[in-house]
Amino acid sequence: MSRVLSAAGLAAILLAASPAFAHVELQTDKAPAASSFKAVLMVPHGCAGSPTVGLRVQVPDGVIGTKPMAKPGWKIVIKTAKLAQPIDIEGEKITEAVKEIDWAGGNLPDSFYDEFAFVATLPDRPGTVIYFPAIQQCAKGETRWIEIPAAGQNSDDLKAPAPSLTLGPKGAGGD
Repeated sequence: MSRVLSAAGLAAILLAASPAFAHVELQTDKAPAASSFKAVLMVPHGCAGSPTVGLRVQVPDGVIGTKPMAKPGWKIVIKTAKLAQPIDIEGEKITEAVKEIDWAGGNLPDSFYDEFAFVATLPDRPGTVIYFPAIQQCAKGETRWIEIPAAGQNSDDLKAPAPSLTLGPKGAGGD
């Protein structure tokens, strides 16, 4: 009997959790401000049954030192932009930052899940939420995970919310 209850309990947990994992989102949604961070974008499905063939993510202002992780079978294109003010990090003068990462040319079937990762240094803005708008490109169509909630609105109220990260106090642990 306990085996039936355990299986039923597990099924209930999975059913309750699955809607939250219906979007492209960050694996960790909290991190200390001004810290090094490994962002992992989770892609749980394709576009209406069509395989994912690309993922583009915008890197928000203040996020610097961004380096994507290579994915076998995928090509990576990085777009950069000049910083308004150069910044000094560990004695190195930084004059530009990554603004977009584009993974393309792969093939992630709709029935599979995968992760796209990069590392970066987060801005020193504790208590703020930063957004990483993403466009999931599929063999047929695309899904634009770019919606950012208005003041007083919750991301859960949006159809296609942008992946988000809440910056905590400096030196505090993430999620």
